[in-house]
Amino acid sequence: MSKFSSLVHNENIKIYSRARTWIMLLLLAIFSVLIPVLMYVSSSAESRPGMWNGFQITVSVIFYLNMIFTVVIASDAVAGEFSWGTIKLLLIRPWSRSKILLSKYISMVLFSVLTTVLLVVCAYAASLILLPSGSETMTQSGWSPEMFSAMFVLCRYVELFLTAALAFMVSSVFRASGLAIGLSLFIIFVKNLFIGFFNPDHYEWANYLPFSHMDLSGYLASNTGPGGATLGFSIAVLAAYYAVFLLLSWIVFNRRDVAG
Repeated sequence: MSKFSSLVHNENIKIYSRARTWIMLLLLAIFSVLIPVLMYVSSSAESRPGMWNGFQITVSVIFYLNMIFTVVIASDAVAGEFSWGTIKLLLIRPWSRSKILLSKYISMVLFSVLTTVLLVVCAYAASLILLPSGSETMTQSGWSPEMFSAMFVLCRYVELFLTAALAFMVSSVFRASGLAIGLSLFIIFVKNLFIGFFNPDHYEWANYLPFSHMDLSGYLASNTGPGGATLGFSIAVLAAYYAVFLLLSWIVFNRRDVAG
């Protein structure tokens, strides 16, 4: 286990030894603070949103940036090794391909957790300092502001988690970080438009596509989702796609010929 831990450590070094990683973390922290600052300076004391509302708005907006940064790391995890020609040096070491791929995936997940925690801490601190607190009691769905905010962050992270898995899969299968980034960003920004065209309320088969299930925050206010789906059904659909993404990554990476 210690050998595998060192393998994960090596993958983390690859991520955090690059200046772009620290630039992404810095930008994420700055923008997480900037949104509450803008709310403070652009509105009067009476019209400012409450602390928890401001926090939720900040998370909702900045989480797109968090997803983009995580997708960049996920897309480069395997494709970068092929682009730089270091994949041969990696595979001649006394580790199985499965362990190498798993270490890369774990490092990417750890990065996504770090960026999410950084976003939440900065957004919460800025909202707590700049926005009025105590004005919010219960949400319309009966959640306390604290619990609703926590569940909202979790729902957004689930979307990030699946999108990153897709980017990781494309990186492993096609060895192209640009394609992985482009496809993932396309899904992030166009999925709502896709849901509009293929609404599960009108097309039953659309219920088995991941797009309408990726945002689980709708279940915080209602027990049913698009097309009458339940939370359990949405989680099952997402879990199935997640398993397929990782399985494809594992199969292709283990069978790929890197002699060329």
